[in-house]
Amino acid sequence: MARFRVVFCVLLLALGARHVTPAAAAAAGVRLSALAKTLVVEASPRAGQVLHAGEDTITLTWSLNATAAAAGADAGYKAVKVTLCYAPASQEGRGWRKSHDDLSKDKACQFKIVQQPYAGAGKFEYRVARDVPTASYYVRAYALDASGAQVAYGETAPEDCFAVAGVTGVTASIEVAAGVLSAFSVAALAVFFVLENRKKNK
Repeated sequence: MARFRVVFCVLLLALGARHVTPAAAAAAGVRLSALAKTLVVEASPRAGQVLHAGEDTITLTWSLNATAAAAGADAGYKAVKVTLCYAPASQEGRGWRKSHDDLSKDKACQFKIVQQPYAGAGKFEYRVARDVPTASYYVRAYALDASGAQVAYGETAPEDCFAVAGVTGVTASIEVAAGVLSAFSVAALAVFFVLENRKKNK
């Protein structure tokens, strides 16, 4: 019985290890407070501007902050990953959006915008994804090493956040279809009523 329990525990541990994603493994143990803030990140929306998910675009740029990074400090930067993060006001009372210093536990930066090889500076046009919910956001970029672990970062000021109006699920095409079906049902009811009256008269 004891041997069975040991084997069972080993199997559970093995299954758990298989379900750890590479991103989670890379982030394990990495703390934001320990990372150098060597990237300058800018986003086109003005503070307080409202964007519409699935429609509006954001122009993003990032570059190495030469005044904050020593010469050659970016030698180990292999890629840049840019994410959309919930602003502090949209985290309040929502544990599933909370930021955390341990990046493997961070839930604020859930929406990946782009990841591409590091080239000192970069630019990307991002159309706000349809699954981005209504909330306030800012942008953060991570510099990744060859293993995919975060080694530096930069972000737009969280206090200068912009808003996203999420998709409600009721699109214009759905409204049109609902109107057509309603009109058709009224017409069908009228035809049915006329036919019933004719039958009675006969």
